Amino acid sequence: MSAAESRTPSWARPVPAGRAGAPGSRALLGAFAAAAAVDLGSLLADWNLGHVLAKPLLMPLLVAYVITRGAPRLLVAALLFGWGGDLALLFDAEAAFLIGMGSFAVGHVCYLVLFGRRPANPLLGGAYLLALLGTVGLMWPDLPADLRIPVAGYSLLLTAMAFRSSALGPRAGIGGALFLISDTLIATGVAAWPQLPRPDFWIMATYLAAQYLLATGALARTQAYGRQVIQD
Repeated sequence: MSAAESRTPSWARPVPAGRAGAPGSRALLGAFAAAAAVDLGSLLADWNLGHVLAKPLLMPLLVAYVITRGAPRLLVAALLFGWGGDLALLFDAEAAFLIGMGSFAVGHVCYLVLFGRRPANPLLGGAYLLALLGTVGLMWPDLPADLRIPVAGYSLLLTAMAFRSSALGPRAGIGGALFLISDTLIATGVAAWPQLPRPDFWIMATYLAAQYLLATGALARTQAYGRQVIQD
């Protein structure tokens, strides 16, 4: 083990390179894409059964894919907590909404720890802060009273994750921004604001793109680090 590798916590290290090119990687990614197509198509067609069947498959397939590519444990955990949120939001009840939001929040914490202390553009941070204050401020009067504090707290954590994701590069940064857009669309629905046609489609489309870009952006950085360790 090199000096650089020994300073890295076990949860942040990639799996050994021999596992990163497992034969099933492309098949798993293809299965994820197929499940995403079924889910999004079902939302466009207003076929609820297709959405209920496809949605629970999405994150497990993405998790399986990133594991074959040598994902760090925190990336796997972030995606699995996203899966927990997906399952909770299949139920149309306030308690399920809060459970789902809590599960996503833990996933964001996993992402934040994974991103580490890498520097990010402070101007981008200022833009995200303005977006947070403006969005929460505008929605606050229209949110149910018992959801205002949880939504505001979650929004702060989500915005921090979106901003910090840019430290891993443009791919992960776009993923973080899309996650913010997806959850903002959910919040505008909770606030009973006017919605786009087929709002569930846009929520899921931006969410799936976000998780994929965050996952593959983190993988790219992990693999680059692995190459650096080998050289060291």
